[in-house]
Amino acid sequence: MKALLLFISLTFFSCAQNSGEISLTDFYDSAHHWYDIHDEDRIIEPLPDQKRYDEDQITAIADNILLFQKHNGGWAKNYDMQAILTEEQKLDVLKSKDETNTTFDNSTTHSQVLYLSKVYSATAEDKYKQGCLKGIEFILKAQYPNGGFPQFFPDTSGYRKYITFNDGAMIGVMNVLYRAANDFSEFRFIDDSLKTRIHQAYTKGLDCILKCQIRDNGQLTAWCQQHDNNNFEPRSARTFEPASVSNMESAGIVNFLMRIKNPDEKIVNSIQNAVKWFNNSKIFGLRVETIDAPEAEYQYHSTDDDIIAVEDPDAPPIWARFYELKTHKPLFCNRDGKPVYSLAEVERERRTGYAWYVYDPQEVLDKYPEWQSKHAPGENVLTE
Repeated sequence: MKALLLFISLTFFSCAQNSGEISLTDFYDSAHHWYDIHDEDRIIEPLPDQKRYDEDQITAIADNILLFQKHNGGWAKNYDMQAILTEEQKLDVLKSKDETNTTFDNSTTHSQVLYLSKVYSATAEDKYKQGCLKGIEFILKAQYPNGGFPQFFPDTSGYRKYITFNDGAMIGVMNVLYRAANDFSEFRFIDDSLKTRIHQAYTKGLDCILKCQIRDNGQLTAWCQQHDNNNFEPRSARTFEPASVSNMESAGIVNFLMRIKNPDEKIVNSIQNAVKWFNNSKIFGLRVETIDAPEAEYQYHSTDDDIIAVEDPDAPPIWARFYELKTHKPLFCNRDGKPVYSLAEVERERRTGYAWYVYDPQEVLDKYPEWQSKHAPGENVLTE
């Protein structure tokens, strides 16, 4: 498994470095899941020697994207858009066009829409424009009246209905809406009528993000992975994903908000409080280490390593992915849904199958001084 993960990681790194405008990095998560996560619901499985298109074969990759696009305009998750499919695999994908397992999870749908827009800009081939427009219509239809986006659409059963920041779902969509509403080069083919609708969707989405920010113990903090689609309260998703302050997802939200050129007072206040939260929730003297371990086969993945947390006074600051509401203690969970308070108490299946510690907030803290000098001069929350 390690060798395959390394291969995919290097391939996607190469794509990001060499493909110019059309980066493939957003497809990494789904591709990784296709190759390394067991899923009985998938239409096709990767072959042991599955070939892949090179990053400069943009029309071949875009044709794959169109092939995987469902009739409703969205995409299912956990396939590799660079895979060179066999005729049998292609036929199976075509047979699944009517399925409605379309989602924004694992960077799905919004990444396909953005890629198609760039390929159309590069080639002027109408089929890529039409696929992109169909994807945009899917995004607009999926949005709640309050501006939020569910994890899945139209299947909003269970926790799929919640406004979802997990793995960058809503922020990925908002990035596409932002680029399309602000005349980024790849979206200049969009007519004024559609652009107006996109701008309205973006504005509603931004308002939703601000309403979701958690006020805990009377103080604005950050965000949960999922929020209630009606009252914006933090909500649990999978049994090991409790309602909490979720730092990895929150860092992605703040990075997005920081890119807004002329933030209003509400956005500035949101960022200031989130930065303060990141600074106050740092964990010092702890390092996460991957170690060799006996081969183990689980329902969704196999592994030959383990993840441990060790004391290290020289380690840089690190953050738990989850912090318990009210107590703000680092929080972990097993599949039984019972909270625990150390990585050692998490079963190996979840230790090796989930990211429990993250460094993402550090990127926000690194960007903060420049942002603060422009948008909040004299109000440096890191020096209070």
